[in-house]
Amino acid sequence: MQAVNTTLTRLLGIRVPVVSAAMAFASSAELAVEVTRGGGFGFVGAAFATPDSLRAELAYTRNSFPELGDKPLPIGIGFIGWLLDANEEQSKQLIDIVLENNVQAIWLAFGVDLYRWIHYIRTSPANARASHKPLIFLQATSLKEALVAVNEWKVDVVIAQGNEAGGHGGSAAPSTMVILSELLAALPAENAPLSSRPAASQTDLRSQHTSLLVQPAAIQRAQSTNTVRTHALDWAWNIYSWPEGIDGRGIRTKIVDDIEAGVPHETVREKYAKAAEVNDPDYMVTWCSQGVSLMKEIKPAKEVMEELHADIVRSLRRGQSLLA
Repeated sequence: MQAVNTTLTRLLGIRVPVVSAAMAFASSAELAVEVTRGGGFGFVGAAFATPDSLRAELAYTRNSFPELGDKPLPIGIGFIGWLLDANEEQSKQLIDIVLENNVQAIWLAFGVDLYRWIHYIRTSPANARASHKPLIFLQATSLKEALVAVNEWKVDVVIAQGNEAGGHGGSAAPSTMVILSELLAALPAENAPLSSRPAASQTDLRSQHTSLLVQPAAIQRAQSTNTVRTHALDWAWNIYSWPEGIDGRGIRTKIVDDIEAGVPHETVREKYAKAAEVNDPDYMVTWCSQGVSLMKEIKPAKEVMEELHADIVRSLRRGQSLLA
């Protein structure tokens, strides 16, 4: 595999500048391992993990790379800030487990006081004992958030999330192209590396994650159905705790129609539970980006990585051919 030389690939020691998002319920250790094996860098979405389930994911990862020995695990672990805040004791335990396992990176997003957790990661006794200090990825949905993360919090990588991204994000965020342009104009070249989600040339890798979870019927529906930013899909899951300004993008189903029509949330949850039993796509919660309409089939992560690498190399070569 031909390596692509960027600030991000050098920082992470990878060959392909592709990072799989730390999406709860979608980004498993199995997926993260396959992305890393494919030359990129995989994250595990541990937002709703328990200490036991996190240890199991990390054990699977360590066993997948027996040649590493005690070297850092070539994956990252992602957490959601407001969930960390909700159970401080367990959250510190989760972070300590990550540090004790020498994971290469930690991804943080969606919190009202994320620096609190950045500080804990850096000062935890588990960090002092660790042979590797994890890189810190910070997800930003605005230029202001990104500049604070870089200039004040000194994070290692900023993930620029545009409004078209799937799953949760800033309801007022600009598009990926706009926020990337703003960041590139505002940050010195030697400052924190940038990673976009979704990347414009990748048809949203996060959507590829979702494809590993949903049934073909949901994909067929996605090809002919609009996505929507809404709280309705969270309410079907009985989740009301996202910070102000954060909502989710997913496929518009009858869940959204019912919420907008004033159907009581309890009734929506009852209907959702019954639909989930029979895998009814008309009342399904499927988080995805606007690029989901481009998905035509379900593929293993290895094949997705191979295609992404080939597309990146092809695009770079095409760009070189434009030079006089």
